[in-house]
Amino acid sequence: MVNQTTDSFSSASASRDLTQRDLTLVEAVNLALARALSEDPNVVLLGEDIGRNGGVFRATQGLQDRFGRERVMDTPLAETLIAGTAIGMASQGLKPVAEIQFMGFIFPAMEQLVTHAARLRNRTRGRLHCPLVVRAPFGGGIHAPEHHSESTEALFAHIPGIRVVIPSSPRRAYGLLLSAIDDPDPVLFLEPKRLYRALKQPLVDDGARLPLDKVFILREGSDITLVSWGACIQETLEAAQALEQQGISAEVVDVATVSPLDMDSIRASVEKTGRCVIVHEAARSGGIGADISARLSEQSLDLLQAPVIRVTGFDTPMPYFRQEQLYLPQVADMVAAVNQCMSYR
Repeated sequence: MVNQTTDSFSSASASRDLTQRDLTLVEAVNLALARALSEDPNVVLLGEDIGRNGGVFRATQGLQDRFGRERVMDTPLAETLIAGTAIGMASQGLKPVAEIQFMGFIFPAMEQLVTHAARLRNRTRGRLHCPLVVRAPFGGGIHAPEHHSESTEALFAHIPGIRVVIPSSPRRAYGLLLSAIDDPDPVLFLEPKRLYRALKQPLVDDGARLPLDKVFILREGSDITLVSWGACIQETLEAAQALEQQGISAEVVDVATVSPLDMDSIRASVEKTGRCVIVHEAARSGGIGADISARLSEQSLDLLQAPVIRVTGFDTPMPYFRQEQLYLPQVADMVAAVNQCMSYR
């Protein structure tokens, strides 16, 4: 267990201000990390530039000053080291939250995460657990180079033993991150960086957790189910509003945990509507959308009144900023896909 003074943090937590504030997603992440650090002395943060600088996107700003260098640790620029060190910490009773600066830099850490973190509980027959959270900004939309704009969540969703969680709003970022830190097994927590400061939501720092492995129904509908996650949820909601003007009632499902999938809830929505369009900005081939579509076809073909349609990114690297919007799914693309789906009678 980590050796540090935490009494002052406990007393601060007891008298926490529960005022509702309008916060961005990145502020909600910071708030959840501060809450976890104050609640549990075994929670530690580590990553490149997360301490003194507060991280590239300032998600950890002020936390080292508040909780000390033993709790919020700057690391060398070495993703393999970050992952390996965090796994060692987790196996010995700590709850590390490791930051990978961009998801495009996570590949050196994959060997550790796939070979060790994902298998530790199974390998030791439950004697050891790996309560590890790996945070990583992901996705496009901020005019960054391709290594800073990747959406490769499907790579990790394929690995048994790793949860893959993707918030789509400040409230869900706060509640899901706290649940991820509580989880006894490794969680890859992917933060859509184009949403970091794109919207605000009223939020109270009350420590309320949101369930992992469950979808969120963001909008009720009766004609078609729109399934998405991460940053694309915002355009999906806009598309649902546009479709309402056409007299089409769209239900919006935020998958949130893309591995393991809450297929029961997705099927229940499609059973109600009979049609489904899946939206994600990751590459089309081998994506989570293909898995959802396949499962619906295998398990719920009699519920479908039309083929499942996917609106996705392309099987190419993310282009540079001048062509970024051509790659990312747009509201018009979603509306066109819905109209195509509705044309089947």
